[in-house]
Formats: sequence, structure tokens, C-alpha cells
Amino acid sequence: MPRMSESLLEAHIRQYLAAQTGPEVVFTWQGGEPTLMGLDFFRRVVELQARHRKQGQRIENDLQTNGVLLDDEWCDFLKQHRFLVGLSIDGPAALHDAYRYSKGGKPTFDRVMAAVARLHKHDIRFNALCVVNRQNARRPIDVYRFLRDEVRPYIIQFIPAVERTNFNAVAPGYWNADELPLMGDTKAKPGQVDSIVTDWSVDPDDWGYFLTRIWDEWLKRDVGRIFVDQFENVISQLSGDGAQKCVSGQFCGKGLAIEHNGDVYSCDHFVYPEYRLGNIRKIHEGDMAFSERQKDFGLAKYKTLPKYCRACRYLSLCWGECPKNRFIKTPDGEPGLNYLCAGLKKFYGKVLLDYPRVRG
Repeated sequence: MPRMSESLLEAHIRQYLAAQTGPEVVFTWQGGEPTLMGLDFFRRVVELQARHRKQGQRIENDLQTNGVLLDDEWCDFLKQHRFLVGLSIDGPAALHDAYRYSKGGKPTFDRVMAAVARLHKHDIRFNALCVVNRQNARRPIDVYRFLRDEVRPYIIQFIPAVERTNFNAVAPGYWNADELPLMGDTKAKPGQVDSIVTDWSVDPDDWGYFLTRIWDEWLKRDVGRIFVDQFENVISQLSGDGAQKCVSGQFCGKGLAIEHNGDVYSCDHFVYPEYRLGNIRKIHEGDMAFSERQKDFGLAKYKTLPKYCRACRYLSLCWGECPKNRFIKTPDGEPGLNYLCAGLKKFYGKVLLDYPRVRG
């Protein structure tokens, strides 16, 4: 496993803190699996953060993990240093183990649930991150009730699994427009021989079904009691308080990613040579974050929307979702439509219908 050297780690922390313009600074540690770096790495992290923080800065750390390495020593550390933990879990055992298995092909559900028990024992607030794929998308209530009643996280997060078959060869936005399927075409569905997405990717219609079914359950029983990030986000938007998630904002570009060798990319979904901004050994992180190139990247989310999106009644709630997923064509053949469009329309239509009940 590639590891960031201590000198690069210190340079990253120093530059990241120096570039911040607000009092709160959030470090996010994720993917692959950050706990493989070991506790000593993160002990060093908090030491370096304390050393290089500017006066008045408040430092927070987020850790996204599969949980299998979380023992009591890890939990003591996470509690002591107030790490926000995101735990990856995709539903009950059969659904979780369908795609989350060990290097040797063994199921991981029991190990993840052991981590759930430890996090509760140590009174650590954690979020449950559920990747919604082709299988669990068809059992939304089973997934939601399991997370709500068995896992009992602070926040429930749902992320759609969307992966192009050629994701490792072609960067987002660099697809051959002539080869993009139309909305509703079988090529824009998982499970087809000629599909442009992997078999485990969520079907767009299933994504809409998944969200609307859980929305109904949440609206009936759990408003104000259970925090589901998609739902709280859209309510925030409808209330005039703006998007809380980058994928539903008008612009993006604030989620830069740094690799173990010091290379910085425009977004953690765009770690491709085409989106490399530079290396912190040669260019300060702050200069990359506020560069014209990165500004153009963020503004492109809105500027590249097809006419079909600009005329959509849900535009102000969706803004074309994540640009990495814009690889199908609109019904009239314009490229740049989001793969999930059909499902998103179902969800937003349901939300607008029910919103007076939420507001009331």
C-alpha cells in the first residue's frame, strides 16, 4: 500500500492550515481504507495539526472507514480527538456482503457490526454511509429500517453506486460523445451486455424508487428524529438555506483530493491526469485551490448543463448532480445528461408534492 511520507504529511497539514480563511478547518481522511495507515500515523497527524494551526483555528477530523480494524484502542483515540467517523455499511448481512468482502473473499458484515457495537460503547458519534447498488436499491425499506433500528447512526447517508465500465481508462468529461446512449436506452442500464456501467451500478429508476420509498417512511415516522442527509439537504434547499451537499449545489470545486505522493486533483472523483493541479512539493495547496483552473472546474458544473436540464423544473434542486455521472444524452440527443436523471426526477417530484406537509 502506498504511504505518504512524514515530510509530505507535514507539508500537507502546514499548507492546508495556512490556506484556510475561516475559523473551522476540516481534514477528511478516506479511501482506500485510512485505518490501514495505523494509529501512529493519526497520532502524528494530530501532533502536526496542533503544531501548525493558526491562532483561533478549530480543527476537525473526519474518518471514512469500513470499520473492520476498529478495536478499543482505535475507539479511545477517535473519542479523545473528536474524530467524526463515517462507517460504510450497505444494509443487512446479505445485502452488505454482496459487494463488501475481504481480500480473501470472506464476508465482512459481522466485523462491521462489531465496529458498530464498539462505537456505541465508546459513545462515538458516527454516520452510516450506505452505497446504493443494483441489489440493495430494490429493498429500500429493509435497508432503511436496518440502519435506523440496528446500526443507529447519528446521520444516514446514501450514495448511488455509479461506475462506468471504462472508468479506469477514460476521465470524466472526456468520453466520446458519439458513443453516449440516450436517456432510457438499455446501454444506460446495468446488467445489459452492452451497458456503459458496471453490473453493480444502481439502475436510475431503482435510485428513484429507493429514495421515494424511504422518503415515505421517513415522512410518516421519522421527521425531526432521524437525519437522512438527502432529505435534510433538499428541505434546506426548498427552505431557501441552500444545498448542504456538493452534488446538489450549483457549483462545485471545493473537494480537492491529495494523493500519497503529494499530487493534488480537482476532486476525489476526478483523480485522473487530466484533473491534476500540481504537487505540493512545487506549488502551495492554497494556490492550487484558488487557481483559475480550479475555479473553471467548479463553474463548469453549471456552464456545461444541457438545455434539457436548464429547462427542468427541478434544476434548482439538482443542478445536474455530480459531473462525473453526466455520461448519457438527453432525449433530443444532447450529451451531458446525468445517468441518474430519471430517478432524480421521481424523487424530486415526490418531494415537491409532499413538501407542504414537511413545512407545516
